[in-house]
Amino acid sequence: QVQLVESGGGLVQAGGSVRLSCAASGLIFSYNAMAWYRQAPGKQRELVATSTSGGSTNYADSVKGRFTISRDNAENTMYLQMNNLKPEDTAVYYCNAESPYTHRNYWGKGTLVTVSS
Repeated sequence: QVQLVESGGGLVQAGGSVRLSCAASGLIFSYNAMAWYRQAPGKQRELVATSTSGGSTNYADSVKGRFTISRDNAENTMYLQMNNLKPEDTAVYYCNAESPYTHRNYWGKGTLVTVSS
C-alpha cells in the first residue's frame, strides 16, 4: 500500500523559509515521478514543482527562484525548500507520486503552510 506523509508545515512570516518533507512507502521511490502541489483556500489545486525519476525538475512560474524540490532516493523522501515566502504561498501542500507502470497518482493528506504578512 502506497503511503505519502507530508511534514514541516506551519506558520511563518513573509520573507521566511520552510522545508517540507514527504516520506514515501509502498513504492519503488526512485522509479516514481514526484511532485508538490498546493491548494489555497477557495482555489483549485495547482502544481508547484516536479522531480522526475531521471532527476529533472520543473517549477511553476510563481515559485521559480524561491522554491527548490529535491529527493533522497535512499531515504524514500522528497523535500521542498521554500524561501522568501509570500502571503500568497499560504496553502495546503500535497505530495504526489505517479506510478511509472500504471500512471496512477498517489496523494498525501497535505501539510498547511501559512505565511503571515
